[in-house]
Amino acid sequence: MDVNRMPGWYPHREQTRPGLAPGARGPVGTLFAALYGELTPHPWRSTDHDAYSLFYDRSLAMGWLDDVGAVVRHTAAGVEERRTGAAGLWGMNDAGQDHPLAAPEPALVAWFQVGVEPVAEDRPLPVQPFLRCAGDTAARLGSLQLQAVQVLLPVQGLGGTSRPASARIPSLRTSGWFADGDPRSRTQVRIMLDGGQDPSVPAAAPALRESMNRLDQRVFACGSYSLTEYDPLATRPPFDDGLWNGPPLHRVSFHGTLAEWSLDAIGWLGGFLADLSASQAVATPLLLTASRS
Repeated sequence: MDVNRMPGWYPHREQTRPGLAPGARGPVGTLFAALYGELTPHPWRSTDHDAYSLFYDRSLAMGWLDDVGAVVRHTAAGVEERRTGAAGLWGMNDAGQDHPLAAPEPALVAWFQVGVEPVAEDRPLPVQPFLRCAGDTAARLGSLQLQAVQVLLPVQGLGGTSRPASARIPSLRTSGWFADGDPRSRTQVRIMLDGGQDPSVPAAAPALRESMNRLDQRVFACGSYSLTEYDPLATRPPFDDGLWNGPPLHRVSFHGTLAEWSLDAIGWLGGFLADLSASQAVATPLLLTASRS
């Protein structure tokens, strides 16, 4: 029986470990997202589908889930192996609404963890679809008032300066999606990047800010940056230091204007900052914390 085709079946969570999902082609890193704010459950919800199952279903429906696997069958002629599923952007790892490591304020609404499959040199990290899938999941659970977002960016999987010059910042190709947005939606935000024990992010801060304002994109306009300012939330990510290069130690805080306060825009910005960081020889996982100024 091919369990990958059974309705309502999901990979057993005890089989996963950070950055690795059963049957995956070989993740290059871990994407982790935590949504903070207020979630008012829908009064009409009548199923027991949780954050994990909803995220899994949405990932699969959109073609983002890597569910490549194999079915082994013993026959009279010997052992046959048949490949199943399809390649995607990530392999499922885990998700939930509560986490023992979450800070008390603001309230954690939901969190999601996947293993990112290898990224083509002319594509950004799939942060935008990842947060879109997280947002769609939250919308099924209830009505979300988003206050802050944390995302772990596996920048080490991008290839850094080994990428061809023409493919250093592939996220720019999709910035036009936000060009015709409502100007009234523009929001003042604070974006923090932390490299944990790696000091390369503060060193790259001037070049990151210069690139943000020089390159042809209207999603995020950076006004200033600080190497000393910090958000208490950024010091308490809801995952263990072993998942990245923690604890949070070396950070930069950018203040600026985001095209809109949405998971879509934050997701694009996450991919953009990962591209910029990799182009500056940053090769470590980065913790991004986004909040309204």
